[in-house]
Amino acid sequence: MKINQLQTPCYVIDEKKMRENLEILKKVQEDTGCKILLAQKAFSGFALYPMIGKYLAGTTASGLFEARLGYEEMGKENHVFSPAYRTEDIEELDRICDHIIFNSTAQLKKFKEVCTGASLGLRINPECSTQGDHAIYDPCAPGSRLGVTRENFDGECLKWIDGLHFHTLCEQNADDLEKTLQAVEEKFGEFLSEVSWLNMGGGHHITREDYNVKLLEKCIQHMKETYDLDIYLEPGEAVALNAGYLVTEVMDIVENEIRTLILDASAACHMPDVLEMPYRPPLKDSGEAGEKAYTYRLSSCTCLAGDVIGDYSFDREIQIGDKLYFMDMAIYSMVKNNTFNGMPLPDIAVMHEDGECEVIRHFGYEDFKSRLS
Repeated sequence: MKINQLQTPCYVIDEKKMRENLEILKKVQEDTGCKILLAQKAFSGFALYPMIGKYLAGTTASGLFEARLGYEEMGKENHVFSPAYRTEDIEELDRICDHIIFNSTAQLKKFKEVCTGASLGLRINPECSTQGDHAIYDPCAPGSRLGVTRENFDGECLKWIDGLHFHTLCEQNADDLEKTLQAVEEKFGEFLSEVSWLNMGGGHHITREDYNVKLLEKCIQHMKETYDLDIYLEPGEAVALNAGYLVTEVMDIVENEIRTLILDASAACHMPDVLEMPYRPPLKDSGEAGEKAYTYRLSSCTCLAGDVIGDYSFDREIQIGDKLYFMDMAIYSMVKNNTFNGMPLPDIAVMHEDGECEVIRHFGYEDFKSRLS
C-alpha cells in the first residue's frame, strides 16, 4: 500500500533514506579503518538490522535487553555500556558482548574476574562541555555521574582494560569532536598508548547535510595513528536520520483564540523528545506559524494540557480526516513511546525503495494490558 493508505497513527521507516545514510557511514569506515556501531538507544528497528549489518560493524547497547537484541538480530560486534551493571546480568553480558564498558573503577573491579570473554573498557569524562542549550544531554556537566574524571582515574585499572570510551556529543558536528579530543589528549593522553582501542561514543551527526566528514576523518586518523588505536564510533541518529515518518489523522478542530488540530498521535506518547528536548518535528508541506495562510496548533487526544507538538501553518485549510506526515521520526520515537492515557502504540511500517509500504507490526489492547498488572 501507499503511505496515505496506512491506518493511523503509524511510524514509517524509509528504507531508501536509511540506505543513503548507511552508504555515508560505510565510506567513513573505508576511508579511516574505524568501526561504526548502531546505537540501539536511538533506533532499534530490528527488521532493518539485516540491511544495517551489511554496512556497519555491529551494535552497541545500554543494558542487557538491547545487548540481547543486537546479539540475536544482527549478530556482529556487540558492545554495551551502562552506568552500573546488575550482578545477575553480567555473566550473560560477558557471553553475548564483545566489549563491556564500565562507568567506574569500582564496577570494573567488582566484575573484572567474572568477565572472561569480553574486552573490557572504562568510560572517561574529559570535562569538556560542548552542548550549548541541551544541558540534559551533557555528560560533562559539573557533577556528572557519567565517566571517570582525570582526578579520579586510577592508573591501576589499565591492568584490566583494553580500551577507553567517551561520549560527550548530541546532534553535533565534527568541530565539537575535535575540541573534545583536545581535552581527552590533555587529560588522558598518557594512558592512550596503554590501551588498544578508543570508543568515541555517539552524537556525531555524520549524515546531516552540513556535517564536516573530512574533519571527522582527520580526527579519527589522528587518534588512530598517534596512539596506535582501533577507533569505534557509535552513532544512533546518524544511521536513521530523516529516515522515518509518523503518519497521523486529524480527529477534530478546536477553536479558542487559535485553531487546534486534535490528532490521533501524541507528543507525550509517540514522540517524547518533542517535550523533553524540546524539539519541533518537521512536518511535510507546512511552515512556521504565520508563514503560510492558515496557522494551527497541533495537539493530541490525551488529557495532558501540555501535549502540544507546536504551531504550524499551511497553504490550505485543514479538514477533519486529513492525514499529516511528521518527518525525522525513526529516531528516539519507537524506542521511547508509551501508552499513557491508554493511547494505542502506532503501527510500524517499512517504506520499501519502490515507495510501497508494508506494515510489519501492529499493536493493540493486549500490548497496553501486558505492561500492567
